[in-house]
Amino acid sequence: MPYLAICSLARIAETARRHSPSHMLTVISGDPAIDRPAAIRADNHLRLDMNDIGVDTPGLITPGEAHVRQIIDFAQRWDRASPLLIHCFAGVSRSTASAYAIALALDPDRDEAELARELRLRSPTATPNPKIVAIADDLLGRGGRMVDAIGAIGRGADCFEGTPFVLPLSDDHAHIM
Repeated sequence: MPYLAICSLARIAETARRHSPSHMLTVISGDPAIDRPAAIRADNHLRLDMNDIGVDTPGLITPGEAHVRQIIDFAQRWDRASPLLIHCFAGVSRSTASAYAIALALDPDRDEAELARELRLRSPTATPNPKIVAIADDLLGRGGRMVDAIGAIGRGADCFEGTPFVLPLSDDHAHIM
């Protein structure tokens, strides 16, 4: 039963021990040291450099179409035999937007609003990066429904770091916590 495990940079090791992922997606800015768990092969780890911003800002890397295409392509190559770990710095914005996009890319019939509500239920602090969501919405042909669904759940609770959580890839696996 495949699912996504989402966490912050500081909680990678703990999350990996708990969920035994085979793949890892890093969406982070700068060059912080990333301790990839030994069980995750280097070729099963995608690291993308982008800032957590929604509009172009001089000197920063805005999430772009190439980033989101790489996220979706990486997820589509994942065999789903073990969980996919997704993290950013705080586990709140870039990682949750990436997880939302991946879940919808892998299940084209899934309802955007239902998944957004599930995301909020599982992570009260999730505040998916609006730029990543908007690009994914366009690439997946969702007609603005992803953007609207994330807008409907609103900003998550303020925090320094989100609590690790899991997001099932289908409603059939909603019992995974």
